[in-house]
Amino acid sequence: GRSVGDMYQGALLPGLMLTGMYVAYVVLVAIFRPSFAPAMPLEARTLREEDGSSGMRSLTVLAVVSVVGAWLFANHVYRADAPRDEVIVVSAMVGIGIAFVAAMANRLFGIGLLSRMAERVTFVLIPPLGLIFLVLGTIFIGVATPTEGGAMGALGAVLMAVARKRLSMALLKQAMDSTTKLSCFVLFILIGSSVFGLTFRGVNGDLWVEHLMTSLPGGQTGFLIAVNLLVFVLAFFLDYFELAFIIVPLLAPVADKLGIDLIWFGVLLAVNMQTSFLHPPFGFALFFLRSVASEKVKTASIYWGAVPFVIIQLIAVGLIIAFPGLVSYGDAGAKPAVQQELNLDELLQGGGAAPASEGTTDLMRQLQGN
Repeated sequence: GRSVGDMYQGALLPGLMLTGMYVAYVVLVAIFRPSFAPAMPLEARTLREEDGSSGMRSLTVLAVVSVVGAWLFANHVYRADAPRDEVIVVSAMVGIGIAFVAAMANRLFGIGLLSRMAERVTFVLIPPLGLIFLVLGTIFIGVATPTEGGAMGALGAVLMAVARKRLSMALLKQAMDSTTKLSCFVLFILIGSSVFGLTFRGVNGDLWVEHLMTSLPGGQTGFLIAVNLLVFVLAFFLDYFELAFIIVPLLAPVADKLGIDLIWFGVLLAVNMQTSFLHPPFGFALFFLRSVASEKVKTASIYWGAVPFVIIQLIAVGLIIAFPGLVSYGDAGAKPAVQQELNLDELLQGGGAAPASEGTTDLMRQLQGN
């Protein structure tokens, strides 16, 4: 009963937090283990302005002006009743727009206020940030649904390729071929998971799972610990799609019965399932890195190098459990609060619904009694 848009909004702050943790780890490694961090290209280290400066001063000033402009827009221009996530996205795009307009005016009119470094950074960052706004920004401000937002992102990518004169029939054919394969892959998993779910429910397997999970010691906390351990272990053998289509539908009803907010629970599982990309033997990210790394880099080294990032993701899972307000959507933060409990007798007897069979009633009473 929750929208995909709520999931987008709920995942915004945890996603930014996880990105910040990655950045902090990379910075610390570069400081304390410089040999682990690759050096910048020679042209980047030797780039100088006509006056001999590096150009970082004007880049810093441009960044400060953009941030101040975004803050003023968020606090004094944009409507006060807007959700926090919407304000963050829209004001961030305003700040990016300020930087882009300043860089474009500096290039077209030869003002000379910005350095080549500031111009280059701005023009390199604007296209991908604009693509992000086409997907997330249009969803947050209500212009597009999540499905339409994905389509707008695809259209934006095509327009970027056209603008940079990189779009060709070969590239378009490759993109369509990859998209078709991925769509078929997901569709067949969805069909298989639906058949499995129907069979599993036909033998009352969902009731068995519900009884098992609700009987765990510790209530909500025990359930969350057990579920996260289960998903983490299964991620070694199942990819993200299989976990999302097969495992999550079995766990979500139990979480709902325990009074756990489903948006919060979904974001928590999504962060946990991210580990499936990084640990062997089926980590997609490891395979991608292996395909582009030189032969001197051993596969075992790639596996060990992914361990710190897996630990960071597990820390993020713990932070989301400890601080449920990190997952926010609408006008309020989501939290695993206990919802109102419904009386079983009222469910079985009231509301003009069709009466349950005697066997089903006895089974449900036994589950509730246990």
